[in-house]
Amino acid sequence: MVLLAENYYPVADYEYVRDDTVGAMIGQEALRKALELALLQRVGVFHVHMHFPSARLWFSPTDLREQAKFVPDFFKVCPQMPHGAVVLNNKAIAGRVWTAPTQVKNIEEFNIVGTRSTVRRAASDGSTDFFA
Repeated sequence: MVLLAENYYPVADYEYVRDDTVGAMIGQEALRKALELALLQRVGVFHVHMHFPSARLWFSPTDLREQAKFVPDFFKVCPQMPHGAVVLNNKAIAGRVWTAPTQVKNIEEFNIVGTRSTVRRAASDGSTDFFA
């Protein structure tokens, strides 16, 4: 499966909710907008966010728990497209893709195309090491 990112829709500052247990938490309005986007444009939606540098880049336990709650909802409005989540920092990218509400896989490779093209491969557990 090849996934192509076509657009990026940032979450507005006012669409975050206060939650002292995490660095940032998006609210219901932001999720509603993403569901509407999937429904009206018939596209897959991926939640993308950043983590600060660490020895290994992967989703936090909170990320994994919340993904299990909200990603399957996108299949209710756009069942024909894959949906998922991506986490990144300035050195690495990791992600998960759902092809059905209960079928999730780690994304094995990211190709970044631009002035300088790069390829990032994930470890067997889906995480990515830093490369200097």
